[in-house]
Amino acid sequence: MTNISINQLHPFKDHPYKVLDNDEMNSLIESIQEHGIMSPLIVRPLEGTTDQYEIISGHRRFRAAQKAGLSEVPAFIRPVSRDEAAIMLVDSNLHREHILPSEKAFAYKMKYEALRHQGTSCQLGTKLRTDELIAQENGESRNQVQRYIRLTNLIPELLDLMDEGKIAFFVGVELSYLPPEIQQELYEIIDREDCTPSYSQAFRLHKSFNNCSLTREGLAAVMSEEKPNQKEKVSFKYDDLRKYFPDSYSVGDIQRYILNLVAKDYQRQHNRSRGGDAR
Repeated sequence: MTNISINQLHPFKDHPYKVLDNDEMNSLIESIQEHGIMSPLIVRPLEGTTDQYEIISGHRRFRAAQKAGLSEVPAFIRPVSRDEAAIMLVDSNLHREHILPSEKAFAYKMKYEALRHQGTSCQLGTKLRTDELIAQENGESRNQVQRYIRLTNLIPELLDLMDEGKIAFFVGVELSYLPPEIQQELYEIIDREDCTPSYSQAFRLHKSFNNCSLTREGLAAVMSEEKPNQKEKVSFKYDDLRKYFPDSYSVGDIQRYILNLVAKDYQRQHNRSRGGDAR
């Protein structure tokens, strides 16, 4: 272990995990300001340089150290290849308690490509396919790993909706087969009409595209359908609510908080009304 200047460290290119400036980050900054970095980063020498390093593990600690004003951080230097580093990076974060669908998707893809590039299955003497190897290591089925990797074909706007819980996993998988320009038109409809596709709608859009029969009019027609279980609803724009809640709150957390708040207010009004009747 050695101390390395903040200026000599660089985030791992295209790493799949989001580093958010939220309440958890603020807590980490406070902890680092009080106690320093308790768990050293893991880095590797950056190719083509003599004193620059790429972060393998510790992107959040690196960000917090920057915001805390540290000039250097403790780190272990591992002289590994980029493929080896990619696998280490993915594995060090994949079993976090909270991981977004988009993070898992790009993590599986990064590990898949690194393993394929290394030819790891052959090196380990196993006949497992690369996706089977990833599935076995993470308690998933091979098909589920493939589905997650498919999600990396979604445009960022649709991926964000998945991370926010507005689009279901299997809906996202079906939409991932549509080309980016159609996905963009779909997102504009979702944003304009405040609606999201059901699995049935997503499946039919995918099927129509495969049959070369999907048109702009057809896309709009499918999305304008009233779903069988659709009822009149009260809706809010996500961005209008987001500013009132910590970044760590998911869409589900926000919904539960609002419903709980309404229930408490209703009960308070009800009790007040009953008190007036008694008088």
